[in-house]
Amino acid sequence: MTNIIYGLITLVGISVVAYINTSKETQEDTKQNIVKVDTVKRDLLLEAMIVVESNGNDSCIGDRNLGRPSVGCLQIRPIMVREVNRILRKQKIKKKYTLNDRYSRKKSIEMFYIWRDYHHSEDSDEVIARCWNGGPKGWKKKSTRYYWIKVVKERYWLKVKQEIEQL
Repeated sequence: MTNIIYGLITLVGISVVAYINTSKETQEDTKQNIVKVDTVKRDLLLEAMIVVESNGNDSCIGDRNLGRPSVGCLQIRPIMVREVNRILRKQKIKKKYTLNDRYSRKKSIEMFYIWRDYHHSEDSDEVIARCWNGGPKGWKKKSTRYYWIKVVKERYWLKVKQEIEQL
């Protein structure tokens, strides 16, 4: 098992070195290509957060002791649904989400992107993840550090898996 892990780490290291060498040759990329790379990064962040939040279970119910539990693949609370609907009203978009929409992976992801694009369009992945976990000032809270570490680890393994699939 240890040899397999070391093999995967070596494979990823070789892939990163190869990527760095080829990226030096293609520094003339257009903005469109850079946006595509950024989108892949965000998708890996979202995938990692889904695994950490619910292990990919769309009907997961958590924190039952808090009255109104968090629900779905991204463990969305009722206050987040209200916030997303507030953002949509502010942007004069007629769409509205319900509490049941949290059970839909597609709608949960839509809510995440609406929230992220409104509140964290310029922020790092760490700030985005820690605020998702700990609220508006989550990036400052000590309690969200462990959540971020779990997301980073999961994102790393998703990258490894992606590299292996591309071989």
